[in-house]
Amino acid sequence: MKYTLVFLEVFAQEGGIQSYVKDILTAFLQIADSEHCQIDVFLLRDKLDCENPLDTGLIKFHYLFSKDILQSRYNLVINLFAHLLTQKTDYLFCGHINLAPLINLYSKLFHIPYTVLTYGKEVWETLPNSKIKALQEADQVWTISRYSGDRLCASNQVSPEKVKILPCVVEGTIFTPGEKPPELLEKYGLSDAKVLMTVARLWSGDIYKGVDVTIRALPQILAVFPQVKYLVIGRGDDQPRLAQLAKELGVENQVIFAGFVPTEELVNHYRVADAYIMPSQEGFGIVYLEALSCGIPVLAGNSDGSADPLQDGRLGWQIPHRDVHQVALACINILEGRDPRCNGQWLRQETLAKFGRENLINHLKILLENLN
Repeated sequence: MKYTLVFLEVFAQEGGIQSYVKDILTAFLQIADSEHCQIDVFLLRDKLDCENPLDTGLIKFHYLFSKDILQSRYNLVINLFAHLLTQKTDYLFCGHINLAPLINLYSKLFHIPYTVLTYGKEVWETLPNSKIKALQEADQVWTISRYSGDRLCASNQVSPEKVKILPCVVEGTIFTPGEKPPELLEKYGLSDAKVLMTVARLWSGDIYKGVDVTIRALPQILAVFPQVKYLVIGRGDDQPRLAQLAKELGVENQVIFAGFVPTEELVNHYRVADAYIMPSQEGFGIVYLEALSCGIPVLAGNSDGSADPLQDGRLGWQIPHRDVHQVALACINILEGRDPRCNGQWLRQETLAKFGRENLINHLKILLENLN
């Protein structure tokens, strides 16, 4: 089989979608190695000199970045057309809804079936007609959670039979339990503290992540656990507002903004935490899997894709994502440590059983075998 995959960007920046796509490409890489598939990947915004550990020769990457945005788009239109015209392709994969109208057009021109990959909020609301048509005419639509699948079908009149789940996974050999690293306790002033933690982009367009909700919950939590601290990992233009909110509430000494932390250093930061808190609205939420794999109890929203990693509340707390009082009560419950969902060894075991890396490879193989 010869597959062609088209993405906006994978290696240009860090993010949940990028992490998920890297996992998918890694799975494709293993399948290509074992089943001798030919795989071409077109990347709209990634540079030729980007750091791409998957560029080993088994997958051919086409880097289309230009400082001129219109030039990048032109590069994609022309190069993908030339590729499909001259190279036999059995199946197309569209890596983002913004690319779907183009893939829909090329599918018709070259009589190649295609699948659209979706992730979360980008398909939760009613889309322009060209994108709805591209979803409806795709052979399949892959998404990361039941919630995202339900939302995209309801909003864009897509048949539920067309939607398949390809869940996020976690690398259990990297995200492992461990003692709280002394150097991080000292760095952030967390010795003898009960530590709540969030990993999230602090962008003004992403306030749904719930960092502000957790800050508002701190006074109520502090009344029960006076030594609590809140470690916020991430960067973005919303940090000044969040810092000001903490100051206004008198909890500025309890909130630590750690800034950006490289992926390879995240596991030690998870180990610092007593609870991972993100009352959000996620398409899935890979960070929940990372925390659970480290044996850290988690709190998430109760009306989003996090129901999948939390296994419908069996592995964590599902709370109305803007309810400060309920978030505070749940944080107190977690820090008390008496609930079975605080058993780190069990959390890790149940998480890896369903969302270990081998699960993604097996899911992908099944989906590929059932393509039209």
